Amino acid sequence: MPEMPEVQGLAAFLGERAVGRTLTRVSVSAIAALKTYDPPVTALQGAVVSASTRRGKFIVLSFGEELHLVFHLAKAGWLRWYDALPTTLIKPGKTPIALRVALGDGSGFDLTEAGTKKSLAVYVVRDLEDVPGIARLGPDPLEPEFTLEVFAGLLAGKRMQIKGLLRDQAVIAGIGNAYSDEILHAARMSPYAIAATLDTEDVERLFEATQSTLRDAVAEASGKPPADLKDAKRRGMQVHARRGEACPVCGDTVRSVFFADRSLEYCPTCQTGGKPLADRRLSRLLK
Repeated sequence: MPEMPEVQGLAAFLGERAVGRTLTRVSVSAIAALKTYDPPVTALQGAVVSASTRRGKFIVLSFGEELHLVFHLAKAGWLRWYDALPTTLIKPGKTPIALRVALGDGSGFDLTEAGTKKSLAVYVVRDLEDVPGIARLGPDPLEPEFTLEVFAGLLAGKRMQIKGLLRDQAVIAGIGNAYSDEILHAARMSPYAIAATLDTEDVERLFEATQSTLRDAVAEASGKPPADLKDAKRRGMQVHARRGEACPVCGDTVRSVFFADRSLEYCPTCQTGGKPLADRRLSRLLK
């Protein structure tokens, strides 16, 4: 799933390629992906892209202050850019393409989604708060206003595991499964630690790990075209999706915990005092 660093990279890429250009055509081939009807997608035709920004994991293409094309790539979505957009017709149900956007200079992009579970979401809105996922976003962890004090306040009193809290978009915007694994590894913290029980030193260490992990990943994604972002993300991972490999810090074997639709990865030596975590399907810690 694309998370903050990759989404930031995509938004920046579109900022360089699309801003200042006229949108000439929008073709929707996956009707279920389009979540709004007023204004219609045809309202975008003839409008000039004025900005490309990120809100959490959402990419926002703005056309002035009162018209926005917003999309969330979900678990299996991606953006495919073309300097010369293909002229072939898109056949609904016969292609992974959910949406095609054509620009006035002949360039453009497709939003694609792999797999059978379709979650990619597209919105055309006048106000960004009309997108439910944006309206409920928590603070962005890379904004200047996101201080240690703000972070500590978000954790205070929360009787939930820190892994889940980091992934909760209503608490902190932009962090998903992969980067929460990486942040917790950098902080040398168990994913099952309860947020409310963390002491001052724990919170400071977790805050610094969050900031450094995300800033490094954003810097790595910066300037890369969409086709290179996924590989850049994989190369930067220390533990996520590296089950069975050696931890680059201590050399212990990276382990996984499996859930219904995802897994988490961690290093026992670095994060859990050497104790392997039980598969959550067993709902207990191995003793």
